[in-house]
Amino acid sequence: MKVARFYAPGDIRIEEAPEPSPKAGELKIRVHNTSTCGTDLKIFRHGHHHIDPPRVIGHEIAGEVVEAGEGVTGWEEGARVQVIAAIPCGACAECRRGRMTVCPHQLSMGYHFDGGFAEYMIIPRNVLEVDGVNRIPGTLSYAEASVAEPFACVLNGQTLAGVGDGDVVVVIGAGPIGCLHARLARARGADTVYLVELTKSRLEMAADLVKPDAAICGSELDPVEEVLRLTEGRGADVVITAAASGQAQEDGLKMAARGGRISFFGGLPKDNPIIACDSNLVHYRELTIVGANGSSPDHNKQALELIATGAVPVDDLITHRLPLDGVLDAIQIVSSGEAIKVTIEPGRVSG
Repeated sequence: MKVARFYAPGDIRIEEAPEPSPKAGELKIRVHNTSTCGTDLKIFRHGHHHIDPPRVIGHEIAGEVVEAGEGVTGWEEGARVQVIAAIPCGACAECRRGRMTVCPHQLSMGYHFDGGFAEYMIIPRNVLEVDGVNRIPGTLSYAEASVAEPFACVLNGQTLAGVGDGDVVVVIGAGPIGCLHARLARARGADTVYLVELTKSRLEMAADLVKPDAAICGSELDPVEEVLRLTEGRGADVVITAAASGQAQEDGLKMAARGGRISFFGGLPKDNPIIACDSNLVHYRELTIVGANGSSPDHNKQALELIATGAVPVDDLITHRLPLDGVLDAIQIVSSGEAIKVTIEPGRVSG
C-alpha cells in the first residue's frame, strides 16, 4: 500500500509499505478521507516531541472496516467509521472524573500510532478501549465525517466557554477552526457572531461561507475598537481566539463585555507563551478565561450528530480534495491560507 511518512522536519515521503494486519484488540480500516490541519503543517516544519520518526501522520480520519482482530466484536466488514485523534487512558483520576481532554497520559493518532495518510491503517486497542470508533450516519460522506474530529475540539471549547442563547460572540481567526466556531455559535443560539482575521483574502473567503454579522479585517481596523463600536461600547459575551496569537488573546480580554468569557482556544508557540494580561479587567469586569484542549470520545460522537442533522454543515468548508501522493501539496495549500479545509482521499487517482 501507499503511505505518507514523516521522517524529519521538511521530510515527508510517499512510500510503499506492507499492508497491515490487525492484532488482537485492533481494527483494520481502508482510509477514505484524512483531512489536514495546521498541526500537520507544524509537524512538517518543526516535528513534534511526541513523534518518534518515521511515522505515518494524519489524525482527522474516516474509513471503512476491513478486518477485526481477535476479540473485537460489533464491527462488521464495510462498516463506515470515524476515528478519534486524542486518546485518553480512561483510567486516571481526570478520566474517572470525566475530564478526558486533560488526561495526563493521552496518546494521539498520527503521533504515537500511525495515522491516516495511508491507504489502510490499524486502529489500536487504545482507541477501542475508550469507545473512540464511531459509526458514520448514513447521510454523511467520509469527507464530512473526517471533519468531525476538529469540530469535536470546537464543541469542547464552546461548551467550556458556555456559548448560548443571545450571546454576542467574536471569533478571532478565519481558518477552518474559526469557521466551525462561527457555525457552532449560531447553532448554540448566539444572537450575533463577528469574525476577525488579519488576512483580508482569507477573511473574505471565510465570511462568504459562514456569513458572520460583521467581518473585521485586523490589518485594516483595530478589532477591539471595532467590536466595541459594533456593540455600542458593551463588548462581546464570548471571545474565542481561534488563532495561535498572543495578540489575539490580549485583544480578547479588552473586547469582552462585563461578565464575558474568553476562550484561549489556539495554543501559543512554546518559545513565546506569555501574554500581557490586565488583571484589573478580569477582576472588575468579572471575566472568565477558559482554556480548550482537544476533545473527548463523546465530543466526537456529538460532533458527528450535529453534522449529520445539518445543525452545523461542513461539506462546503472542504475546499480542496487531493490524492494521497498530494500530501505535500495539501500542506503547502494549508500554509498559503488559500483553502478552508483540505482533505486527502487515498482512493483518489492522481491527476
